[in-house]
Order: sequence, then structure tokens, then C-alpha cells
Amino acid sequence: MTIAFMILVNTPGSWSHVFSPLRHAKWHGATPTDMVFPFFLFIVGVSMFFSFSKYNQNLDAATTKKILKRVFLIFVIGLTLNYFPFYNRTLGALRIMGVLQRIALAYGLGAFICLSVPNKNLWKVGLLILVGYWGAMYALGTGDPFSLEGNFAKVADLVILGESHVYKGFGIPFDPEGLFSTIPAAVTVIFGYLVGLLIKEADDKTAMVKNLLIIGTLSIFGALVWDMYFPINKPLWTSSYVLYAGGIASIVIGLLIEFIDVRGYQNWTKPFVVFGMNPLIIFVLSGLLVKVMLYIAKWENAAGETVKLYSWIYEEVFAGLLPSNLNLASLLFAIFIVSICWLFGYVLFKKRIFIKV
Repeated sequence: MTIAFMILVNTPGSWSHVFSPLRHAKWHGATPTDMVFPFFLFIVGVSMFFSFSKYNQNLDAATTKKILKRVFLIFVIGLTLNYFPFYNRTLGALRIMGVLQRIALAYGLGAFICLSVPNKNLWKVGLLILVGYWGAMYALGTGDPFSLEGNFAKVADLVILGESHVYKGFGIPFDPEGLFSTIPAAVTVIFGYLVGLLIKEADDKTAMVKNLLIIGTLSIFGALVWDMYFPINKPLWTSSYVLYAGGIASIVIGLLIEFIDVRGYQNWTKPFVVFGMNPLIIFVLSGLLVKVMLYIAKWENAAGETVKLYSWIYEEVFAGLLPSNLNLASLLFAIFIVSICWLFGYVLFKKRIFIKV
């Protein structure tokens, strides 16, 4: 479900016409769209617990090799996706970080912590990281330490990565998937890991669902209190944001377990299983597809203007059919892209091809 929604919010027909819940919050605060990325890291943590169960949750040579290999491969795939298409691109201006790169590093850091610290102490380590991040951002920031211009994460990333290698979409060099803010993002993975532990060890699913709802509610309450001092903010991945998103994710997964596993309402989930069985390759395909439609599949019209396939399909088909409701036209285009990615995933699913790293 997260992969499907991630593709949906990333591929509107036009960024000028998007329903507000499908936009990120401009800075502080959170929309449903701001839940997509932490939900992904959360579910990485949940599945990580089950994955490492066959290694008895021990950090040894085998698990270390497995973690480092996965971190390297996911990071390189993300970096390659940033660089694609490779012509007319220079390495000197290549953005180093990105969604997959953050997933790789947050997974790696979270995995090493989860396998090194006793389960009963994991929440304490996670909370210590969140408090430490809050303290560092407050003490080392300038002016308003939680603003776009004054936050310390921006400074740290510029020093480590260099100005030419960070995101510029905020109007100044600032990377919302930067290195420093990846540290609290790893706590989102740890949060998911602990939920995976709760799910695995629960004997009574009804009681487990209640516990997930309670944990989620308490986490959201804690986030809203912390928000008064360290605002909920996705680009900074603030500590309050970790608790807020983790709380909502706990409630959502609890409700899904209730309806799917306890009550047996399963048929509606089948389309999402296709995304869930090959999440990485489908997400990569969505990025490649959009870039091909923007940078490769283009031509000149009779007026000598460059026409991109991406905008042509949106304008001629979807906006053409719904000229009075461009927000809906833009959403339908995004659903069209999600459908293409689903068809690709469905072919893999039917052929029993599951691509993992």
C-alpha cells in the first residue's frame, strides 16, 4: 500500500494541480503524503525483525555481510537513478542522497543497532537518539534552529556532501534526505522493528491489535506534546515527526491485522500484494518510467517547441477530458502511472519472480 501511494504522490500530471492531501507540508506540520516515507521505513523495520529471526537476531559475520551488502546495493541503485539518463549529466553536480539512499542508510544503522542492543533496551536507545538529535539541532542551529535557513542539518550536509551534491528544490541548498537527518530516520526503522517483535511474540491477535492501537495513540500524543518544542517536520525528520508517523503507522498496521487476519477481509488486498512482493524494483521502475517520459521520449511540434511524453499524455488525454477539474485530471494521470507499475509487478508476480537485494 505504501509503495502504491508513494508512486501516486510522486507522479501527478502537473505539480500545479494537486489536491492538498497529496502534497507535502511546506515546512512544519504533516499531510497524508508526509506519512508515505516513514511508513516505508517503519515496514522495513517490521520485516527486518522477521528476516533476522533466522539468524536468531544476532550480529555476526553473516548478518554483518548481509546488512552491508544490502546497504551498498540499495544506495548504488538510488545514486544510479539520480544520474539517469546518463547523457548531459555531470558527476560534479550529481545529487548524492535521495529516497533509496536514505532507505539504505537508515536500514543499515537501524539494523546494526537492533542486533547489537537487547530488545528490552531498544526503545531507550531510540529515545536517546531522538533527544540527542533535538539537542544538537537546537544548540547548533542559527537564528530559528528549526527553520529552513537556520537548521544544523543543512550545514552538516553541506560540509560533508558539498553544495553541488545536495537538493535545491527548496530554493536554497538543503537536502530533505540528507545525511544528518538520516540518524533519526533510523529510529523509525527501530520503531518498526519493535512492532515486528510485538507481532511475532503475540499469542492473542485481538490483544495484539489493542496493544498496537494503544502504542500508536500514546506515540501520537507524545509527538503532539513534543511538537510544541521541536515541530513535526518531515524535511528535518524531527523527533516529534518520528513519534507521530510511527504512532500512525502502528495504528494502521493494527487495523490492517484486525480486518485482514482477524476478520478475514482479504480479497481487497490482492492488488497491493503485487506491490509488496517486489517493492524495490517497482519503485525503481516508476522513477525510470517518469525520467524516460520527461527526458528521452520527447519531440518538437510544428511550432518548434519541445514536447515531452509525460506532459503530452497529461495535457492531451487527462486534462483534455477534464478541463474543468485539473486536480482530478492530475490525480488520474498519477493513477495511470501507478497502474503501469502494477502491471509490471503483476507480470513478475505471475511468473513467481521476486527481486531482492
